[in-house]
Amino acid sequence: MSTGTQPRQVRVPQALRGVYRGNTRSVVARGMRVVARNNYLVILSGFFEPVFYLLSMGLGLGTLIGAVEFYGHDVPYAAYIAPALMAVSAMNGALYDSTTNVFFRMRYGKLYEQMLSTSLGPMDVALGEIFMALFRGLLYACGFMVVTTLLGLNLSWTALLAIPAALVVAFGFASVGLAATSYMKSFQHLDIVFFVMLPMFLLSATFFPITVYPEAVQWVIMAFPLWHAVDMIRQLTTGLIQPSMWAHVGYFGVMILVGTTVATKRLKALFLR
Repeated sequence: MSTGTQPRQVRVPQALRGVYRGNTRSVVARGMRVVARNNYLVILSGFFEPVFYLLSMGLGLGTLIGAVEFYGHDVPYAAYIAPALMAVSAMNGALYDSTTNVFFRMRYGKLYEQMLSTSLGPMDVALGEIFMALFRGLLYACGFMVVTTLLGLNLSWTALLAIPAALVVAFGFASVGLAATSYMKSFQHLDIVFFVMLPMFLLSATFFPITVYPEAVQWVIMAFPLWHAVDMIRQLTTGLIQPSMWAHVGYFGVMILVGTTVATKRLKALFLR
């Protein structure tokens, strides 16, 4: 009679065989150990940027602006930009982890080549990296929620749902970020990511209503994923929930599906030739 521990068998759907081995947890466990030993200060540092924006613009400039209209209701300016900065925080955490960190491991550390020579499949690796980026986005979102709660900027009990909403946002950005990183060949390509993030940050109704723009520009902004994130979380923290909430969730559902699929195919093409 054998006394050894047998590995847990995971039933993999037929359509995923060859790309998924049901062992994503190993990638996540490795990432957590690396974070605990080396990267916790780097991760925490990215949290403070949106907090400083909130303190300077929300509590500072907000005293001069007063209230801002949101779906027919006046909302204090600090409470208006706080959920937007929470969405930005979730985006930053997910994108930084799924682009810069993944690029180094992919192109210089050669980590994924080693992983895929074991019992892991490309989807295991892709999901593992996405979950690690999701973890970073979750840390940022939870930290930001603590700050806004202490400052009294959450206007409804539905603000509790902003945490899972931020997770959905982080999942979407992490999936697309990982897929985009798989096409990058030099550190200069990472500049494209930050070039895209900056206008999204400034224009996605983060600091002022989208109605200040001409109608044609509004349609362009509403195509940005960050605008959907901002409006979704803002509805939850103010309690002014609209039917458009489902459109926002669907938008990120498409991002997650497309990003994960492309990332898996790219990892397979790059490392399982």
